[in-house]
Amino acid sequence: MFKNTFQSGFLSILYSIGSKPLQIWQKKVENGHIKRIMDGDMQSSVIEIAGHNVSNTYISCPENPNETLGIKMPYLVLLIKYMKKYFTFEVQVRDDKDVKRRFRASNYQSNTRVKPFICTIPMKLDEGWNQIHFNLTDFTRRAYGSNYLETLRVQIHANCRIRRIYFTDQLLSSNKLPDEYRAFSNVNNENNTNSGNMGNMGGMNSNSNSNNMNMNEMEDMGSNMNMNVNNMDNNEMMNEEDGN
Repeated sequence: MFKNTFQSGFLSILYSIGSKPLQIWQKKVENGHIKRIMDGDMQSSVIEIAGHNVSNTYISCPENPNETLGIKMPYLVLLIKYMKKYFTFEVQVRDDKDVKRRFRASNYQSNTRVKPFICTIPMKLDEGWNQIHFNLTDFTRRAYGSNYLETLRVQIHANCRIRRIYFTDQLLSSNKLPDEYRAFSNVNNENNTNSGNMGNMGGMNSNSNSNNMNMNEMEDMGSNMNMNVNNMDNNEMMNEEDGN
């Protein structure tokens, strides 16, 4: 999809304020909804994904299941609102062994598990808006001992609200980001930014203003994986054994 596109700086795949924010996304809804609503904390329109079972309500990019994103940028950034319910997202990548791997982060499991084609990661988010920085190069190397080449697909499940999802070639501090990429460019940051966590087996660190998902330690298949997440605001289970 973006394989032949020059990739530098920022590459956004979802922006809730756009005229057609889900134009390149496949949508699946069962006992829930996917819609654009006004968020009071963000003071703008956002995409809300809500469902009784997280596995049955989600958005997936690209829309065509036979296409891939072809994004080579190493950092995935998600601006997500935690709704105090089960939530998971998934990223599929290809490494230099020409193997497709999936990373699934969720807030309903407690242990990191590494299998040949999927790595599941526990996640802890604070109430409100969280900005997640996912270092794809680091995760691929530490989980599989291989080099990250490209992202093939991104899938966001219930339950959450989304402001923006984008890739970047380097992480910048909030004051160096363009206004449209900041969490609260038009909201008082002091009132809306608190530190939060994305959990891991050994515990997750948190930093205010930005959420970094970094893998610090992994031990064979009983891995130790650290992910840092920051909370930007005052703030049903998927089968994690599934390898599909």
